[in-house]
Amino acid sequence: MEQLNRQSSYFSANEKITALYCRLSRDDELKGESNSIRNQKDMLEKYALDMGFKNLEFFVDDGYSGTNFDRPSWNKLNGLIEDGKVENIIVKDMSRLGRDYLKVGFYTEVLFPDNDIRFIAINNGVDSNNQVENDLTPFINIFNEFYAKDTSKKIKAVFKAKGQSGKPLTTNPPYGYLKDKEDKNKWIVDEVASETVKLIFNLCIKGFGPSQIASELKSRKIPTPAEHFKSIGLNFPVEVPEIKGNWNPDTVSNILDREEYLGKVINFRTKRKSYKTKKSVDNPRSEWAIFDNIHEPIIDEETFDIVKRIRKTRRVRNNLGEMPTLSGMLFCADCGAKLYQVRGKGWSHDKEYFVCASYRKQKGKCTSHQIKNIQVEEILLREIRKITAFAKDHEDEFVDLVLKKKTSELNQTLRSQKKELEDAKNKVVKLDTIVQNLYEDNLEGKISDQRFEKMARSYDEEENALQKKIAELEEMISNSEEKEINVESFLKLIRKYTDIKELDPEIIRIFVDKIYVEQSEKIPGSKLKKQTIWIYWNFIGKVEI
Repeated sequence: MEQLNRQSSYFSANEKITALYCRLSRDDELKGESNSIRNQKDMLEKYALDMGFKNLEFFVDDGYSGTNFDRPSWNKLNGLIEDGKVENIIVKDMSRLGRDYLKVGFYTEVLFPDNDIRFIAINNGVDSNNQVENDLTPFINIFNEFYAKDTSKKIKAVFKAKGQSGKPLTTNPPYGYLKDKEDKNKWIVDEVASETVKLIFNLCIKGFGPSQIASELKSRKIPTPAEHFKSIGLNFPVEVPEIKGNWNPDTVSNILDREEYLGKVINFRTKRKSYKTKKSVDNPRSEWAIFDNIHEPIIDEETFDIVKRIRKTRRVRNNLGEMPTLSGMLFCADCGAKLYQVRGKGWSHDKEYFVCASYRKQKGKCTSHQIKNIQVEEILLREIRKITAFAKDHEDEFVDLVLKKKTSELNQTLRSQKKELEDAKNKVVKLDTIVQNLYEDNLEGKISDQRFEKMARSYDEEENALQKKIAELEEMISNSEEKEINVESFLKLIRKYTDIKELDPEIIRIFVDKIYVEQSEKIPGSKLKKQTIWIYWNFIGKVEI
């Protein structure tokens, strides 16, 4: 208060101000009193009074990094500079202004001179009125930036070591967990929020999309994550909205994607683009550090995998705006397109049918592959009961059957993919040779420049397409080699769901990955037709019993 009273005696609103700027970062704070805001204020005020400066005004940014120029008081000072209200700016040293060589240089070399502002950094002996002393200013800026960069590297090293040890790097655990009060690096299950997480996963399996789940949670008046954390006295990075229980579909999607609910800790999902900015970018999954079985899981592997498969398939509403039970699960066995649900207003369920989407858009593109809903449902129920009964009564035989069949299919797929990859690579080599020969012919005058450019462009386009295909094939081969035939997960489903008497969206999505429908064919010598569908089960693929 004493300082403010003294300040008022030499302040006049009618004159330009002398700005006394102070800044302190969290790292500076650890170094003790020498860099404290109080110390800076005392030094700046004494210097200004001793040198006869008038209209003193303090601008203080406490807790802001030198590489970050988006600071409240600094922004306010910039506004006054634009209005022509600043005559002098005084800082304790150059690093208080900032630790970014280019940005500090812009202020000291461009903005301040353009606005006739005298700049003084006391400890560095910098005074813009003394050109000889100013020659050292760029070197001071470079050193300050080097310091910021070096500090950033050291912090990153500590951060990386912690992240690679399996300790979570996130400030807040995902919704459903809380930090253990006795060990901040350990997460414990939040009994209330974890039940909501389980509900969200179960609703997804039942056929609800993120928007529908959000609406359901809202109708049940379940608090949002922000509301829940606030209710138990925890800080949350997002402001609590005025409308209570207003779940956002993006929040639901984020919860459904979080592998942490399996008991994992996942570090390095994102990274800073530069030590000069707080903006983060996503890291590729290959750079993540994933640690299993670190904390108690909320969701089991089978449920998470089923939800992951469901979310890969986009479900489409029918022409009445309804979401059919089998939406997004049926595919054309010939062209691979999804089957489109057809239903008219007032139709009974036995009239509803699916048709190939390609055929529906353009009749000659594919055949109809038309099949009634009730036919698919009858076959599904029969096959689910059949495979679950066989697996339950003959578990060892079922495991052998699946493993032998799937291993054979996987090997066949790999052979085909590797052959296709080899052919593509050979073709690229041939194209390179052709282009080289074209180049030589052009040099020798055998073909014109125009002809050469046209042919070379065509071959380049073909090679680019091949390179893209090669990358896709390499990824497919990698995925095929890593693919696990998880019979045990399928058996867990069978043990959990016994004696299934009727179908519902949950049962279908728990057991079935997708269904391929063939075009119906006439049976020779009969008016009847036959139609084959192929069921691909979750975890084990296509298996015939």
